[in-house]
Amino acid sequence: MNGWIKVGTRSELLPGEFKVVWDGDTPIAVYNIDGALYAVEDVCTHDGGDLAGGDVHGFEVECPRHGARFDLRTGAVTKPPAYEPIASFPVHEENDVIWTRDDR
Repeated sequence: MNGWIKVGTRSELLPGEFKVVWDGDTPIAVYNIDGALYAVEDVCTHDGGDLAGGDVHGFEVECPRHGARFDLRTGAVTKPPAYEPIASFPVHEENDVIWTRDDR
C-alpha cells in the first residue's frame, strides 16, 4: 500500500491496546477501542509530550504530563490545559493488516 505505514496485524493490537508508528517524522498512535481503530498524532498540543501511554477513558486519551484530554475519534480537545486539537489520521485494514498514514 503505497504511502501507508504498516501498524501490524489485528492480533497484535487487541482491544485496549495501542501502538506507535512513524510516518516520516510524525509519531502516530493507533488505538484499539473495543475493536474500533483510531489513529492520532502522538504529540500533546499543550506541551509537546507523548500521549501514548496515558490513561484512556472511553474514547479519550489523557496526557500523562498535565492531564489534557483528547478525543481519539476526532482529535478534539475534551479537557484543558490543551486548547488546540491533535491531528487524527485514517486507518485502513486489509487482510488482517492495519495501516495508517499522515494524510495532511
